[in-house]
Amino acid sequence: MHREAFIRAMEELAPPDLADQDDRSRIGLIVEGRREIRRVACALDATPHVVQEACRIPADMLVVHHNPLYDPLTRVDGAPAALLRDLLSFGMNLYVMHTNFDRAEGGINDVLAGLLGLTGTMKMSMGVVGDCTLTPKKIAGILGCGLRVQGRISRIQRLAVVGGAGFDPLLLDEAKALSADAFLSAELHHHVGRGSPLPCLEASHYALEAPGMHRLAEDQGWTFLDDPPEVTLIP
Repeated sequence: MHREAFIRAMEELAPPDLADQDDRSRIGLIVEGRREIRRVACALDATPHVVQEACRIPADMLVVHHNPLYDPLTRVDGAPAALLRDLLSFGMNLYVMHTNFDRAEGGINDVLAGLLGLTGTMKMSMGVVGDCTLTPKKIAGILGCGLRVQGRISRIQRLAVVGGAGFDPLLLDEAKALSADAFLSAELHHHVGRGSPLPCLEASHYALEAPGMHRLAEDQGWTFLDDPPEVTLIP
């Protein structure tokens, strides 16, 4: 497949106009490599390990969720230099699907909701609310990570889920208006948790979003490269 045809296919799957306004310049083809795309690798992050494994395949295209060059560069050294050196020396393209894939049908949040068995789902401006039969302990088991719970939970009947760092006061209010009685996301700030109208279930960023990229790779026949961060919880 020609690179331009690949990009058109990805934009149909996750239209760029679904992305947050400030994210639109950070998605799509970020690093240009060879024009012909035969082998594709997919991951949540373009970590050094992921890029090295993609080079071993060897992949013509690496599709990730998070842009490793998110902040504007005024110099190229250290980690960005190493990343670009590997990608460019192998002629590998780097394509980013971020908040547009969060909102896309079958994207990050839809896969997360399906993984947790949510039914009767409704879309939020970011994320999904649905009926839930799971306890926090069962949610943690499915996600494969610990949960930090802020607020009292007696029973979860309707759960809001937002992959990534989704503990935004406006989203919490939106979830409450859609009858959610708990909110699952990552990276909870202290002041947001204290002011939340709902109990907050905080999981890891990787555990919430990697399943969506894994499903994308399965659906497209790509190679998924799993590279979770090493996290140790000390009680």
